[in-house]
Amino acid sequence: MFALVDCNNFYASCERVFQPRLEGKPIVVLSNNDGCVIARSNEAKALGFKMGDPYFQVKHDLQINNVQVFSSNYALYGDMSRRVMWYLAQQVPEVEIYSIDEAFLDLHGMEKYVANDLDAFARTLRTNIKKRTGIPTCVGIAPTKTLAKLANRLAKKRPELGGVLHLRSEARRLWALKQVAVEDVWGIGRQYAAKLMAAGIYTAADLANCSDAWARKHLGGVVGVRLVQELQGRVCQGLLPSEDGSLSRKSISCSRTFGQPLSAFNDVLAAVAAFTSRAAEKLRRQGDATHLMTVFLSKNRYGLEPPPYSCSTVITLHVATSDTTELLRIARMALKRLWQADTRYTKAGVVFDGLEPAGHAQLSLFESAPDTGKRDRLMVELDALNRRFGKNTVRLATTLTGRGKGRAPWEGKAQWCSPAYTTRLQDLLTVY
Repeated sequence: MFALVDCNNFYASCERVFQPRLEGKPIVVLSNNDGCVIARSNEAKALGFKMGDPYFQVKHDLQINNVQVFSSNYALYGDMSRRVMWYLAQQVPEVEIYSIDEAFLDLHGMEKYVANDLDAFARTLRTNIKKRTGIPTCVGIAPTKTLAKLANRLAKKRPELGGVLHLRSEARRLWALKQVAVEDVWGIGRQYAAKLMAAGIYTAADLANCSDAWARKHLGGVVGVRLVQELQGRVCQGLLPSEDGSLSRKSISCSRTFGQPLSAFNDVLAAVAAFTSRAAEKLRRQGDATHLMTVFLSKNRYGLEPPPYSCSTVITLHVATSDTTELLRIARMALKRLWQADTRYTKAGVVFDGLEPAGHAQLSLFESAPDTGKRDRLMVELDALNRRFGKNTVRLATTLTGRGKGRAPWEGKAQWCSPAYTTRLQDLLTVY
């Protein structure tokens, strides 16, 4: 058996944990730069606000409906997620952290420890997560991961289930399949959904009745066959490495839309340097080095400037590295290649590719390995200081704009960002 634990309206729920006065009131959370709606409470959903709604378009409606608006607070959301996932990892043999608010649990062999009552076990998980973190959850339990995802969806949509649905029998599996539209099945995107409905397949039950041969032909080969088999209750995939930083990535990127258009070279350089430093930190965390670096810039495609609206350049390093100082030197070189005077840029980013284990860089026939001992120790100490005292406590001067203290001009808007209640000392709540 597998279980999927999903935090309900996670971003909105995190805001409510530290502001109980918001319980029962509509909440929306905006994306980076306060651009569009990326999370909604149930009350906001009932008012008709949709995912992706641009803030400037729905601003008036939010105000007249007294909807509480928050900017994204990823420091808070990430820490609350870690608390939920840590508790789950203590309760079951294995956990796959699927996203910031979802985790698959391996329940195989758990029956003998919970007296064959996985329903009660799931309800205990929900109660304890709520008690420990204040975050409400729903749990779906089923023989396969795809069915567990489907069960979780129904547990969330149907209040009478009490937040838990266990597909313990064949009859219950068939009932659940009939309740879910084919476009809501995990792994079925918009294009496949249209194709399936054109073929007379409207529900998950209809899809589960397809033959392997039909799925192989019309649903992307073996991937489609596995999807159909999982809906039939046959296990085709187990738990995978988690998307929580423990999974070694094949490429690393960092990009942002600026809080305001930038036309000064030093301002854009500071932004690119900050993104490079952040990506290099992630690179060292997984013990890799890069020998391909891409830098890109974007303009406002809806403005008055002519196309092309984006440009990029790729630089191949002679020797792979994770040294921030070296990567910043290359980033500056790349930016000079791309720079166009009298142009207003709205976004920039860096991408590292061609990753390989640090210390095992491939050299040319006539090269000797560079002595990077001092640089490596410097990076270790830099990361240690920033882990201990907070992100960007120590950073390279290139990331600064020379405008003194305060927000850099490239930093995104966050007009309604709540405090970092759990990760910044000065933001801790004070109880009198």
